[in-house]
Amino acid sequence: MNPALNLIDTTLEYRDGDGTLKALDRVNLSVKSGEILSLTGPSGSGKSSLLAVAATLIRPTSGLVLLDGIDATALSAQETAALRREHIGIIFQQPNLLPSLTALEQLQIAAHLRGESPKKSGTRAQDLMELVGLAGAAGRRPHELSGGQRQRVNIARALMGQPKLLLVDEPTAALDHERSAAVVELLVRVTREFNVATLMVTHDTEYVPLTDAEASMRDGQLTAPQAMAA
Repeated sequence: MNPALNLIDTTLEYRDGDGTLKALDRVNLSVKSGEILSLTGPSGSGKSSLLAVAATLIRPTSGLVLLDGIDATALSAQETAALRREHIGIIFQQPNLLPSLTALEQLQIAAHLRGESPKKSGTRAQDLMELVGLAGAAGRRPHELSGGQRQRVNIARALMGQPKLLLVDEPTAALDHERSAAVVELLVRVTREFNVATLMVTHDTEYVPLTDAEASMRDGQLTAPQAMAA
């Protein structure tokens, strides 16, 4: 079985004056279905670049980006966008919810943009709201939700497309300790229940032991993932 995400000798270079800056330097990384991997490292180490390349938002300078065995680097822009819609769910640091929509509608509009019928998406949206513990808050708008609740909506929205890969960017950055732990625990649970591969960028190393393994970055280079103690 192919890993949901497999980066092979992936390099990303930017022009820096008269020279070249390597944001990613021959990175090799795989994340399997049902596994959650933490990605840590100091600011400017390449974490955001790795996430953008894994999300197919940026094409690497060289190397391969395989999503469920499909080489995204060999596809056209249109094919890459379709692959991203079908395979990837992205959970941003800021939920960026639409202020005029209820929590449930945030999920339904995401499905609508993919061309799904309202009946089909409505049932799944309600199920996901219950899964993330917000069944009673489905009719509330973003300003009526706490930061932790908005992040839960963000997670549920990312799951609407039934992705094989979840890419998570600093999900606890704006949350207190209690809500941060709850959000990471929820990510671990949906990783297991949906058998999705999850790559989580985080600066909160306190929550890394909740995940399956940790890889760290420095100067564009990635250390081999280390499994967490059982």
